[in-house]
Amino acid sequence: MSQVRKPHVLMADDHSILLAGVRKLIEEHCEVVGTVEDGRALLEAAGRLKPDLILLDISMPLLNGLEAARQLKKALPEAKLLFLTMHASSRYATEAFRVGAHGFLLKQSAASELPQAIDAVLKGNHYLTPSLAKPMIDQALKLEKTPTVKEAVKELTPRQREILQLIGEGKGTKEIATLLNLSVKTVQFHKTCLMQELNIHTTAALMRYAITQGFASAEL
Repeated sequence: MSQVRKPHVLMADDHSILLAGVRKLIEEHCEVVGTVEDGRALLEAAGRLKPDLILLDISMPLLNGLEAARQLKKALPEAKLLFLTMHASSRYATEAFRVGAHGFLLKQSAASELPQAIDAVLKGNHYLTPSLAKPMIDQALKLEKTPTVKEAVKELTPRQREILQLIGEGKGTKEIATLLNLSVKTVQFHKTCLMQELNIHTTAALMRYAITQGFASAEL
């Protein structure tokens, strides 16, 4: 009798100890086909490994989880996306589902909730950690008056959001150009457009904005 194929899971988090712990939690029922520690490595590995489920954090270097999820939904629409994060915020949860997530789970609840969340997501359902259910409902009721993301941010292009994160991480124009395989002139053009779109006039202010809007973490 042939063995039943376990769901293939790709994990993305910039904390290697957490990756090892999560692997132990799920490897009985899932096959972990890869682990990565930044958003750009996640996109490359996902395209190569074609996992059934992607476990990802929000705060990751080079490309945050929300931006990675936007691109993953286009490149791998069949893959399920389950966020596993420390951000106990209805704002982040709302944005995660908006960009295509199937589940949102807090790291502190992983030991008790992760198997249930994975099962729900793989069956085609959505999973939200219970502690965020009421805040999410409250926010949904007020959505028209208090948008999750500022209108200016919604108008940014994917490339501008990528550059905004890298600026938030403190990377200079030349380093950004190398990471994105762009010319310095092109990066400077996007940076100028960002400042005009957001009405921000200095690099330092742009960096602060990226952090306060969740594009980059102050811890990175």
